[in-house]
Amino acid sequence: MITRRGFLRLIGGSFLSMVSLSAYAVGIEPMLLTHVKRYSLMPPHWPAGLKLRVVALADIHACRPWMTPERIASLAAEANALRPDLIVLLGDYVAGMRLVTDEVPASEWASALSGLKAPLGVKAILGNHDWWHDPVAQRAGAGPTE
Repeated sequence: MITRRGFLRLIGGSFLSMVSLSAYAVGIEPMLLTHVKRYSLMPPHWPAGLKLRVVALADIHACRPWMTPERIASLAAEANALRPDLIVLLGDYVAGMRLVTDEVPASEWASALSGLKAPLGVKAILGNHDWWHDPVAQRAGAGPTE
């Protein structure tokens, strides 16, 4: 049988865990974990000395207050500063959390990303959150999406 003290420890520990997870999800991950990771790959049969610098941007989840158009434009400038040969946008542009954030219209985040430049182009695909945002495209099983 659980004692009163054990019950209070369980409740207190659960509450502390929930507060910690919330702080991580709302403050730490969206504000502090945006960074550049560098990988050096050598595919089989790749010509020696031929270099290709690719910048991949993924999971932008445009929403206020965490990922504003200004912050997205800043990330685009940071990507351009890496002088990539090719930029790929890997989807999840919309937040999908309407209950706790203010949605950023597609025209605003697209405008912020329009500054991306690379000699071989900027290529983009949709992510799962981009499809969730458009019930008509979901029912049809195809795009275009809103």
